[in-house]
Amino acid sequence: MGGTPGPLPMVMTELQHPADLLRKADALVSQRKPAEALSALAPLLSDEPDSRSVLELAGRAYFARSQLDRAERSFARLVELDPTDAYARFALGRVCERRSRTVEAVGHYRVAVALDPRPEFVERLHVLAEGPSPHV
Repeated sequence: MGGTPGPLPMVMTELQHPADLLRKADALVSQRKPAEALSALAPLLSDEPDSRSVLELAGRAYFARSQLDRAERSFARLVELDPTDAYARFALGRVCERRSRTVEAVGHYRVAVALDPRPEFVERLHVLAEGPSPHV
């Protein structure tokens, strides 16, 4: 029993750089694999709970999984950390809209559009604030 010890087991998350985990999670969210994205983000969620990148990706994954409480907490925390984050406002509006909190959603959309008038933000605000167009 005097030989050299075998290789130590590798713990993947300890060896991966946070940027690599973020890229992996982003790709997984884009591939519509939010559960896998959240697994990749798990070490970062515990190590860096106020990281804006981590919170945004987690919020997107939670939203995709219809875990709206968690998505809302992630996006609300992003807004607390940076009230001028237009995407966080927009995403918080999406969560509110999905929960049928229309007035609150419109408020978030208005702030998002004021901060950054991206076409998708403007369109969502218009659709929700104006209501559906009547059919002729």
